[in-house]
Amino acid sequence: MSHSIIASQLDAQANQQLRTHLPDHEVIDIAAGQLVLEAPADIFILRPINVRGQRVDTPPPGWPWGLKWVQLVSSGIDFYPDWVFHGAPVTSGKGANAEQVAEFALALAFAAAKQLPGLWVKDADWRLTPLAPLRGRTLGILGFGSIGQSLARKAVALGMRVTAMSRPGQAIADVPAVEQAASLQQLFANSDHLVLAAPLTAATRGLIDRQVLAHARPGLHLINIARGGLIDQQALLDALDSGLVGRASLDVTDPEPLPAGHPLYHHPRVFLSPHTSAISEDGYPAFLDAFIANFHRYREQAPLANLVDTARGY
Repeated sequence: MSHSIIASQLDAQANQQLRTHLPDHEVIDIAAGQLVLEAPADIFILRPINVRGQRVDTPPPGWPWGLKWVQLVSSGIDFYPDWVFHGAPVTSGKGANAEQVAEFALALAFAAAKQLPGLWVKDADWRLTPLAPLRGRTLGILGFGSIGQSLARKAVALGMRVTAMSRPGQAIADVPAVEQAASLQQLFANSDHLVLAAPLTAATRGLIDRQVLAHARPGLHLINIARGGLIDQQALLDALDSGLVGRASLDVTDPEPLPAGHPLYHHPRVFLSPHTSAISEDGYPAFLDAFIANFHRYREQAPLANLVDTARGY
């Protein structure tokens, strides 16, 4: 195999790191959103396409352009149109941002327990406020991939009880001191804080509906760092209004961004962030490490890691 040409929508710094690590190959900078290649690339590193209201349901002329491999930047595949998966093998960025997303989810639990940022004082009106501990509280995790497992280890180290659930009928990974929930209803009934870390698929869209929320432990703190489409948002608003759910910390919504005036923007028990938990000021170190390892597999014609299974949905 001759040298490879990698067309990459990563930022300039990340692409330069690829050039440093792969000096015998060519890396071409491609702007995010650009779906035209002017060089005969065999690999395309692709950012999400169907985002912020944009949809590109028709493939660009000539797709798949002779590509031999498409690498997605994100771990989920729901922000990519179907045509991306018709052609070359596609791999995802699954696991590359697990640590920082897990840290963010844990920070949201701390913020709820310690009443941040509302606790900060701006004048001499000091009121002593009893704060909840995390130690001894139960953290539920729905979706026990790399993010869920990283979060579980961190929570166990803090003295939290952790209960988790993966796909129905599938045992969770063996992480010390983590219990497997028997059902989604049990997971919601037993959790003080509950993190959604499951992929969005046909089977999980709208999974967190009125029936599931009806089983929530009163005052539940629901955290979503996965995909907004997992939740029936009107059902969540009703559960917040009734007090059944005490707080919702949402890094994701459906759609993104929400339209102006949406009730989730204004509800006093909703805390929104702009789908930022996976973005690190350190850039893409784990993603680049995984890509380079996979690149060597590709050059050796060995099976690629993190191959996408569209039937499964990730």
